[in-house]
Amino acid sequence: MNYLNQQCLEKISYDIFQNQRPYPWLSLPGSLAPQGFERLRETLPEVSAFQKHVGEKRAYGQASHDRYILHYLPDLKLPQPWQEFIAEIHGDAYQTFLHRIFGPQAGPKFILTLEWYYAWQGCSVSPHCDAQRKLGTHIFYFNTEADWDTKWGGQILILDDKGRFKAHSAPNFDDFDVAASLVPRGNESLIFERTEHSWHGVRPLQCPPNTMRKLFIVTVNVPTFQVWWRRVRGKDPDGYRVGAG
Repeated sequence: MNYLNQQCLEKISYDIFQNQRPYPWLSLPGSLAPQGFERLRETLPEVSAFQKHVGEKRAYGQASHDRYILHYLPDLKLPQPWQEFIAEIHGDAYQTFLHRIFGPQAGPKFILTLEWYYAWQGCSVSPHCDAQRKLGTHIFYFNTEADWDTKWGGQILILDDKGRFKAHSAPNFDDFDVAASLVPRGNESLIFERTEHSWHGVRPLQCPPNTMRKLFIVTVNVPTFQVWWRRVRGKDPDGYRVGAG
């Protein structure tokens, strides 16, 4: 079966994406085939396989991004639906979609990295722009109305700095206009391009204990010197050693 909804992806042109403001981003309802979404949601990795990241120092004085992270490496053991979906992510159709919307910036070759993020009560994502090696990010949501109440927060905020802040700085949420507030649940996804002003974040979660906000992240990396140097040392663009269990 196919997991990606090709009809959804094919509707998105370079102009539609690039003309979005305050920077290129789009919310994509129905980005997965309905049956594929359910199969993936039912077979999400168990949190016991994740690493817990809490209180880690970030550059430029930005607050820690607390969460559980499971980083995909080729030897990771996964349920069959996730194996099939990841193969599709690396397939020609999805690669063509990324080249189409990012255009010449994608270059002849980019490198994808994949991660699952689970977050619990109190976790937040302080306003930030992604690292320069990241051309863009595609975030798939895996909560539903049955397990996530909008009153608990978790909205991904597309923030507009009006060109005032450098990417290497640490403004607060109140320093921005909110261009969009996206509820991360249901069969929907967010894709955006990294720019010097592609600020985004998530305010602290207000969910009950033992409830988690669940995302799957595809990062589009360009072969910067940092990426090349990590590859020379046997690491992927995120710094994880390839082949390490």
